[in-house]
Amino acid sequence: MGNSIKSAQFLIESRMARAASGSAEACFDLGVAYSCGTGDMPIDLIEAHKWFNLAALGGSEEGQAMRAEIAEEMTAREIAEAQRQARAWIALTQARAA
Repeated sequence: MGNSIKSAQFLIESRMARAASGSAEACFDLGVAYSCGTGDMPIDLIEAHKWFNLAALGGSEEGQAMRAEIAEEMTAREIAEAQRQARAWIALTQARAA
């Protein structure tokens, strides 16, 4: 159990760094991790939607499809929160790049 948590943490940390530099693939990978509960992580559809949304904004057709798929399982309030978090991520990464 401890190794799967460490593997999940490594996956998240490595993809976060790549996502911060604009990788749509890394954003998609993060969406998958949160939507499936990679390792022993709990499933978090808000985080998953956020990352799939960011992947879609980066041009990922898979990100668009997965965002639509999980949105069917979410409330309007959850989707709005995921979108708010995606906008905050964009603002943060743009501020760091400036």
